[in-house]
Amino acid sequence: MAENLPDHIPSLDLADFRSGDPARKAKFVKELGDAYQSIGFIALKNHGLSDAQTKDLYADVQEFFKLPEPAKQSYEVPELAGQRGYISKGKEHAKGRNTGDLKEFYHVGQEVLDEDPAQHNYPANIWPQEVPRFAKSTMQAYRTLEAAGQDVLRAIALYLELPENYFDDKVKNGNSILRPIHYFPIEDPEAVPADAVRAAEHGDINLITLLMGASADGLQVKRRDGEWIAITALPDQIVVNVGDMLQRLTNG
Repeated sequence: MAENLPDHIPSLDLADFRSGDPARKAKFVKELGDAYQSIGFIALKNHGLSDAQTKDLYADVQEFFKLPEPAKQSYEVPELAGQRGYISKGKEHAKGRNTGDLKEFYHVGQEVLDEDPAQHNYPANIWPQEVPRFAKSTMQAYRTLEAAGQDVLRAIALYLELPENYFDDKVKNGNSILRPIHYFPIEDPEAVPADAVRAAEHGDINLITLLMGASADGLQVKRRDGEWIAITALPDQIVVNVGDMLQRLTNG
């Protein structure tokens, strides 16, 4: 008998998990775990990012990517191997491919605020001077999404019948990255390699990924039967998927 696989990703409400109502919380845990077992992706609302925060974040990120190429490249630090700052067009490609993706992006990382020795493991963030609000808006988004991600991991722990805080010490001051991506316009298609794509087929290596901006067309997910399905989220939702590290940590 053929497996009944979904043709869309479930929509969940993080407010259910945070409500203090045991029934709503249990419902969220069950739906989240079932979704991750079947397709590995969900759309999540009430994740904590306000409309104003999102608007400011997008405005500041867009302002940076509109800078002249030399200005942007001044924030690219090769010796950091892309851990912080700007990563220019075509520098990244998916595993097994040699052609660079048609995108540019910026990396903002963890800033340890306590005495955790982890602070010595991370390079300092790089802030573009031409966009004065960039540091504030990106770090606000980072902290908000970090908190949402922690609650998703707590729900996963409960689904697996583990202590709710099972993942807490594994992600405290963790090496997470906020990555604003710009899929730039193609001005001369003839100059683009024939096999170039925006973002090639790949699996995420991390615990979980929280993806903003999935309300636009283009994102596809590969089901277990090999079929690709298009997924979108509403403007007030983010897409959250599981990755290789979570699979390794939970033994499957």
